[in-house]
Amino acid sequence: MMLLWACAGVPLGVYNIVQDFNIALQIQPQILTFLSLLTWAQCKYYGERWSLLRSAFVATPLALAMAGSEAGLIFALSHARQRHLQWPVTFMAVLSACFLCAGVLRHYWDIYKERTVRGISFLFVGIDAMGDLTSLISVFFQSKLDVLGMIIYGSELALWTGVFACGGWYNLRPWLKTKIQKHRGEEAGSGPVEGNRNAEEAFTGSRPHDRGNVSSSRSTSTVFSTASEASGELESHGTDRLRLRQRA
Repeated sequence: MMLLWACAGVPLGVYNIVQDFNIALQIQPQILTFLSLLTWAQCKYYGERWSLLRSAFVATPLALAMAGSEAGLIFALSHARQRHLQWPVTFMAVLSACFLCAGVLRHYWDIYKERTVRGISFLFVGIDAMGDLTSLISVFFQSKLDVLGMIIYGSELALWTGVFACGGWYNLRPWLKTKIQKHRGEEAGSGPVEGNRNAEEAFTGSRPHDRGNVSSSRSTSTVFSTASEASGELESHGTDRLRLRQRA
């Protein structure tokens, strides 16, 4: 997702600059590319155990190549626009929207397979969705309404809204149902501790076997782990240490 977003910043920056958007929207794609590429390098460093030198050695040439490509495309498309060629600018808008949406769609595949939202923070989703919304509002209040600009930010906002909807259906709904059943006393033979645990598992999307199997939770997520996954790993490590002490 981070690498796709870093790539998306290049055509998005070209489009926003060539279309003479406000300064905030011209700077935003550059920040998007930089932070996404930096986060991608951190994913490689922490997730795949790349060395710091290797991460920097790979990320730095990518950043320079993206910066050079964007600068060249800005001059080329500005010249094309002066010759009344609009399709290259339209292509940049479509390309940026595809990259942004592709980064979010990889989570839909995990949701489809697992029937729950795991491996991504809802706080992160909310912040990014708010960024899309404010960018969309900014485009709307431009001196000239740009439909393609609204599609770029609106498409990603729609996908994040879908992730929230999936979280409500697969995570929040079972959690509320478990809470209601607990208060009504319908869970026969389930004590308060077990009832709370069931409610937590329903809300976070974690499952009992996931807590004892770290590789299971990692198979459907990246370094963007939820609190339930982190607590599951801590429980697993704590249990292993306790067993070693007992053996000793």
